[in-house]
Amino acid sequence: MSISSSAVLVELNISVWPASKIDREITEQVNSNAMAVRDASQTKKNLFAGTGIRKDIEKFASRVRLYHNQHTLPWADKGERMLPTALFMEYKQTMNAYEQQFDMMCNNFFCEYPRLVAEAPTNLGAMYKASDYPELDEVKQKFGFKRSVNPLPESGDFRLDIPTQDLEDMRSEFESKFTERLADAMRAPWERLHKVLADMSEKLKDNGDEKKRYHDSLISNPLELCELLTKLNVTNDPKLEEARKSLERTMLGVSIEAIKEDSHEREQLKNKVDEILGKFNW
Repeated sequence: MSISSSAVLVELNISVWPASKIDREITEQVNSNAMAVRDASQTKKNLFAGTGIRKDIEKFASRVRLYHNQHTLPWADKGERMLPTALFMEYKQTMNAYEQQFDMMCNNFFCEYPRLVAEAPTNLGAMYKASDYPELDEVKQKFGFKRSVNPLPESGDFRLDIPTQDLEDMRSEFESKFTERLADAMRAPWERLHKVLADMSEKLKDNGDEKKRYHDSLISNPLELCELLTKLNVTNDPKLEEARKSLERTMLGVSIEAIKEDSHEREQLKNKVDEILGKFNW
């Protein structure tokens, strides 16, 4: 099967107004009091100190970016990432819901903006400056949620009126770059799998009398990754599938209660995890 039918390229751009300013006067005062040179430190002020409305949007945007990165593979140096078609519908539905929630949160902030500006002199005291606060229409332009989906170009279909040798050189360069990017993309699932295994091995290590806390994520994270890897493996790499199945089999029947209470259970699980780590060329 052609790789271009197994994945598409997606790009996500979310912008959130940072709503912070460097206060030059306070900065100079701090540096002067510390007898430091002029650029030794900078003091930033939160324009909406004491409120979390805009901060909540920022946190939500980080959550969306995390989902986007977890369900896609690296492609370009920045911007576009590879989305397996097996994940396309789930990704689309999730992103649609995220975009609606983002818009709702932004609209709530826009409604509250006049009140927040009115309260700013009280919250900021001497650091308040009216010029720090743009008009609402300008503020709205500082927030955005944009997505794009494009087909994955697999070969250089160049129809240009240039000499044949130059055309072949261009096509060869394109295909070389494509192969390099695809290899980089497929290293990402291996790296994710290795990190999960290495983290598990470290957490399960017996450190004598040291008490460790074990959370449900010790079980859920590997299982969730195993499910995701069946769709991220767009080149059907048999070794990656073998490693995935090995972890999936290892986690079957493991309970967090047994891990918490039984050192023998922890040792057995660690041995199986270490066996997977030692078996493959990471």
